[in-house]
Amino acid sequence: MKINKTEFLIHNSELLDKIEVKEVFEQIYHSISIISWPEDSDSFTIYPGKHANGVVPIKKACMLQLSEYNWDLERRMELGSRLKPGKVDAVKEIIGTGNFAVEWETGNISSSHRALNKMSLGLMDGELIGGVLIVPSRLLYPYLTDRIGNFAELEPYFPLWRSLDVKRGLLGVIEIEHDYESFDVAPIKKGTDGRALR
Repeated sequence: MKINKTEFLIHNSELLDKIEVKEVFEQIYHSISIISWPEDSDSFTIYPGKHANGVVPIKKACMLQLSEYNWDLERRMELGSRLKPGKVDAVKEIIGTGNFAVEWETGNISSSHRALNKMSLGLMDGELIGGVLIVPSRLLYPYLTDRIGNFAELEPYFPLWRSLDVKRGLLGVIEIEHDYESFDVAPIKKGTDGRALR
């Protein structure tokens, strides 16, 4: 799978220069880049039917690889004093620095906003030192579950998160995209019971 870009909404050069934080990003990028479809291929080819492909199996493949790097999956955290948010998809403790979170969008655009807000609260409260949300590009979006949160719809709201007063932290959005399109590959199974891609 292809990574188009990482857009930093909250950016701290000191943190990005830390070797441990660089390693965290290397693990995230590698866990995305090795996702393939069909499963026995070395690239990611999407079946280009409108809303024809599921999202959860793609996410599972990334999470499975992150777990190989000792990330905690589905971890519940206290993010916000009056908020009881759902579990965070993946969290890595950076010794001496703090917790770093990864969320992979499987819901609608409102879910994307909630994920960024949840991580923002974690940064403001000091529960997190960083977090990224992984979302599909404008090109990938039409082939996935209807109304899935995506980069293009989130982008107009980036100034809101950039305006937050966070002294030390990182918040980013990673835009992902398929390598190829072909009607010769099978659609990715929808729902939570699909096999994780490797």
